[in-house]
Amino acid sequence: MKKVERYFYPAIFTYEDGQEIAVVFPDLDCATSGENEDDAFLSARELLGCVLCGLEEDGEEIPHPTPLCSIKTESNERAVLIDAYMPSIRERNNNRSVNRTVTLPAWLNAISQERNINFSQVLQEALMQKLQIR
Repeated sequence: MKKVERYFYPAIFTYEDGQEIAVVFPDLDCATSGENEDDAFLSARELLGCVLCGLEEDGEEIPHPTPLCSIKTESNERAVLIDAYMPSIRERNNNRSVNRTVTLPAWLNAISQERNINFSQVLQEALMQKLQIR
């Protein structure tokens, strides 16, 4: 069976004064939140990918998404379509290591080695920060 490359699911963003933005995926019975809209969107995207990847790995049926226009909301809610690009999520969940060649100035290499810096760990942390991955 061919795996889906990208999923799109509606999420309901709920806004309450003085609280984080709550995000619920009604079709998947899961929720998250964010401090602002950007954070809520990124949290929703990450959660969606994790949930769908888990369903795929467990061989469970993946529910059909409700059309965005069919989502009913209250006055403090907004329906938002969230996507999950599965090839990168599946690869991230694979969590196997790959070798990369890195070039850096000799002086920086010398200082880093003198201080016992773990190059792999530093690169992983920097890439995750740059890509806004938790």
